[in-house]
Amino acid sequence: MKIIISGANSIGIHLAKLLSRDREDIVLIDDNEETLSGMSNDLDLMTVNASPTSIQTLKEAGIANADLFVAVQADENVNTASCSIAKALGAKKTIARIDNPEYMSPEVQKVFTDIGIDDLIYPELLAANDIVKSLKFSWARLRWDVYNGELIMLGIKLREGCEILNQTLMELARHNEPFHIVAIKRKGHTLIPKGGDQLMLGDIAYFMTVKEKIPYIKKLVGKDGYEDVKNVIIMGGGKTAVRTAKLIPDNMNVKIIEKDEHRCEKLNELIDRENVLVINGDGRDLSLLSEEGIKNTQAFIALTNNTETNILSCLAAKRFGVRKTVAMVDNIDYVSMAESLDIGTLVNKRTISAGHIYQMMLQGEVRNVKFMMTAHADVAEFIVHEGAKITKKLVKDLKLPAEMTIGGLVRNNVGTLVNGNTQILPGDRVVVFCYETMIRKIEKLFH
Repeated sequence: MKIIISGANSIGIHLAKLLSRDREDIVLIDDNEETLSGMSNDLDLMTVNASPTSIQTLKEAGIANADLFVAVQADENVNTASCSIAKALGAKKTIARIDNPEYMSPEVQKVFTDIGIDDLIYPELLAANDIVKSLKFSWARLRWDVYNGELIMLGIKLREGCEILNQTLMELARHNEPFHIVAIKRKGHTLIPKGGDQLMLGDIAYFMTVKEKIPYIKKLVGKDGYEDVKNVIIMGGGKTAVRTAKLIPDNMNVKIIEKDEHRCEKLNELIDRENVLVINGDGRDLSLLSEEGIKNTQAFIALTNNTETNILSCLAAKRFGVRKTVAMVDNIDYVSMAESLDIGTLVNKRTISAGHIYQMMLQGEVRNVKFMMTAHADVAEFIVHEGAKITKKLVKDLKLPAEMTIGGLVRNNVGTLVNGNTQILPGDRVVVFCYETMIRKIEKLFH
């Protein structure tokens, strides 16, 4: 597959790294020579120092044979223009990064389709969606929905009070527990567990379940003491904060702390909601946090442009007794440290965006992909084709790769868990958890 990426920024480089692991034919275009310097030595790709809106540049890069053209430059106008030109020159699919929320409405997106842009990504909106989902399950590190919530995966830190500590998965299976443990993160390593593996104190366990059983799981893991989120403090008033504040439910009260006075005025214009209050101040000021009621706050979200500031602010919030903390971590090198410090939910726009783009380069049966940066693993939803290899035998007889596990499936719009005696059928939506680099190999089982 030939893929051309315009933009050697954080999203473009991260996407190039993901695609290079699959040995794709990748061309990275950027008009900043310094940014491109050394890139081709680190990754298996070709770099082009030129403007992505140049017709000659796109032709020389091989646009006529490109399966996918992705434009993730900082300037959305450059992205939309280059995608339109790329499509006219023969690119099969095009994706443009934008930063205007009105472009995401369905009626406006048709306009972009008509000019040759197949899909739009708005990283701040994707991040905000993940943040708001995490607030609705404040006791979980991660939440991922399949088919409108018919199946749900939850990443949960196991602490004292968890009723299933030191039990093997085989023992849990004998009790017909209404969930599957699809992965365990332990001391920096991710396990795809087998029957003899135990759940241990301090693990982050990834549960696949149906929505009706979530209250049961909350009790089982000892999280009944977690209050529903009613009061939220957001530190930083950037684009992600705006999108988050607009998506947060009406039953939550939100305070945005922003130190730039002019930005505060702009925030009041952009966010016209009764449950949102904008405060001019420094979110690192502990006395200010105290004055604004952080002791009565259930969730603290740090969304500044500085990763270190976000992590340290979440630590301070925890000392005030806030149980749910969310940190924007732009620098992936800090992820392990943030986890070791027990920062709750970590958000990275580049990995979220890359997952959305990666999905488009897979075959049509893949409907949902999430790269789990804290677990070094991927989870994906596959639609099973007629005659697929995975339909030939019961799950226990398929001899599936050890690097993957099946969490559940949706059949006739109803989510169910999968066991060894399950027969997967054409049309099923099957959720697979696997190690990095495995999705393209696993894909072959479903078509």
